[in-house]
Formats: sequence, C-alpha cells, structure tokens
Amino acid sequence: MSLKTRIEEDMKAAMRARDKERLGVIRLILAAIKQREVDERITLDDTQALVVLDKMVKQRRDSISQYEAAGRSDLARQEAFEVGVIQTYLPAQLSEAELDALIDQAVAESGASSAKDMGKVMAVLKPRVQGRTDMGAVGTKVKNKLAALFPG
Repeated sequence: MSLKTRIEEDMKAAMRARDKERLGVIRLILAAIKQREVDERITLDDTQALVVLDKMVKQRRDSISQYEAAGRSDLARQEAFEVGVIQTYLPAQLSEAELDALIDQAVAESGASSAKDMGKVMAVLKPRVQGRTDMGAVGTKVKNKLAALFPG
C-alpha cells in the first residue's frame, strides 16, 4: 500500500471515529501532498511524499520554538500534536551510529576527496536518510566528517 493510500485510509478511520484533531492533521497532510502534485503536475511516489512530510515536520518544529519563545504554550502544544501525527507516517528515526555508518558509506561511494565534495556526499546520502533524521544536522555531520578526513 502506498503512503498516500495509507494516509487516505487513516483519514476515513479518523472520520468514523469522530477524531476531529487527528482528522484535521491528516487533511493538512493530504492537502500538502495534493498541492505539490498540482504545482508540479505529477503524482508523488512514496519518496517524494516523505519529502513533503519531512518539510511539514520541520515547519512545525520551527513554529514550536517560536510559540514557546512568545509564551504561547497552547499553540506550541497543537503544533507538537501535529508533529506526532505526521511522524507516524515517517520511517523510524536513525540512531547516531546508523547515521554515522551511512555518512561513511556515502563518503566512500561519492569518491569525496576534499571538503568541497560535500554536495556529492549529500546527493548520495539524502535519499537514504530523508524523513528519518533532521537534514540540517546531517549537513553539519557531513561537513565535520569531511573536515576531519581532508583537513586544509
């Protein structure tokens, strides 16, 4: 079953259960996927749908920190609930050890020979970790790894 189909089935289940909060988040997810499909005139596969979900989680995490800074814990709680629902559709998060192993593998596969090859490494790595970890943190780890391997 595709990710999009699973989300649609969960929407029907939430409607039957009269779970308004969960239903609202699922509708947001489907709207974001549909928006991307309409904008690009394509049908998203699971990998592309994961990119949309990953972006939604990142936006909500940014909102949570802004709401907490502004003292709006009610809005921060709502965003945290949305993150929880969205994450149910994302693959399991990578551990630090798994991420380090994938970075080492990507460095070897890309043939990186200096810190300037970060783009090559990220191109190999991104499809493997999308939706399973914070891409900003991955970029930092790759940069540090390349700096350690190829100083100067």
